[in-house]
Amino acid sequence: MASSGEEEVRNKQVIFRDYVTGNPKESDMYVTTSSTIKLKVPQGSAAVLVKNLYLSCDPYLRIRMGRIEGSSNVFTSFTPGSPLSGYGVAKVLDSGNPEFKEGDFVWGTTGWEEYSLITETEQLFKIHNTDVPLSYYTGLLGMPGMTAYAGFHEVCSPKTGDYVFISSAAGAVGQLVGQFAKLMGCYVVGSVGSKEKVDLLKNKLGFDEAFNYKEEHDLDAALKRYFPKGIDIYFENVGGKMLDAVLLNMKPHGHIAACGMISHYNLSQPQGFSNLISLIYNRIRMEGFNVFDHFHLYPKFFEMVLSYIKEGKIVYLEDIVEGLESAPAALVGLFSGRSVGKQVVLVAPAS
Repeated sequence: MASSGEEEVRNKQVIFRDYVTGNPKESDMYVTTSSTIKLKVPQGSAAVLVKNLYLSCDPYLRIRMGRIEGSSNVFTSFTPGSPLSGYGVAKVLDSGNPEFKEGDFVWGTTGWEEYSLITETEQLFKIHNTDVPLSYYTGLLGMPGMTAYAGFHEVCSPKTGDYVFISSAAGAVGQLVGQFAKLMGCYVVGSVGSKEKVDLLKNKLGFDEAFNYKEEHDLDAALKRYFPKGIDIYFENVGGKMLDAVLLNMKPHGHIAACGMISHYNLSQPQGFSNLISLIYNRIRMEGFNVFDHFHLYPKFFEMVLSYIKEGKIVYLEDIVEGLESAPAALVGLFSGRSVGKQVVLVAPAS
C-alpha cells in the first residue's frame, strides 16, 4: 500500500484522439478518468507536480492537432492517445526543483488534465502577483498578452497618431493590441464576426471604430471607408481575403505584424494571395513573429501591464467555462467565433 506521501488518485484528462484534417470537432478529443497519478515527484527528479486551475484555449492548438512535418516548425504535433497540452495556470503540489515549492502558483505549459508532472520546468513562470485574477495569466499577463505587446511595440514600431487596423479584434490578442494602440494615441479600427463584438470593441474596449466582416461584401471598400488615407499598421490574425484587402489599403512604408492566420488553419491546401505586389509598390514591411523570441522582455511587459490594470487603463474580456468536460467544445468554438474575449477553462478553484 502506498504511503500518504505517495497517494495515487484518478487524473481526469482530455485525450487527443487522432490527427485532424479540416475543421476540428469535439469528437477529435475525449475526456477520461482511466489514468492515475501519484501526488509526489519521483525521488531524484527535478520535475514539478501541479494541480491545474485554468487552461488556455488558443488558435495555435489547431496547428498541433494536425500532422506537422519537418524539424523547422516551431510547433510539434499532439500525440494521439495522449492528453493535449498548452498554457495554463496551476498550483504546485510537490517539487524536485529548488525554484518552485509547494503552494506556489505558476503559469506555463501544462497538460489538459487535473494534475500534471512537468519535467520541462524552463517553461514555467512563478506567479508573484496574486492580487489580480489568476486567470489573467492565461491571457492578459500570459502568452497572449506578451504576444500583443511584442507584435505591436517591437514589430510594428508604432508612433502617436498612427492608423491601426486589427483583425479578430475581440480575441485574446486583438483586444489588447487595440488598447495598447489607444494608450499610445493611435486611431484604431477592429474587425470581428458579430454585432455584439462590434459593440464591445467600441463601447467597452475604446476602439474608434469596428465592423462585422461577415456583413461586408467588399472588404476593400470597407477598409477605404474606415481608412480613407490608408493604414499605417495592420496586426494580422486572420489571413485570407482580409489580408488581400488590407494590402490594397496600406500606406507607403506601413508595417504588418503577422501574428496568426486563423482562416488557414483548417485548410488542406494553402491559400494564395492576389495583392502581394503591393508590398513592393508601397514599400510595406510585413514581418512574421513568434512570441517565444520575445520572452526576455516579459519583465518590462509585466510591469507596464500591471500598472495599466491597477490604474484602470485596460479592460480584459474573458469567456470562462467550467470543467474539463467543457474543454473540447471551448476549443472548437474558437473557430466558429463562439467565444467573446479570451477563452479559458476553469479546471479547479484556487483554494
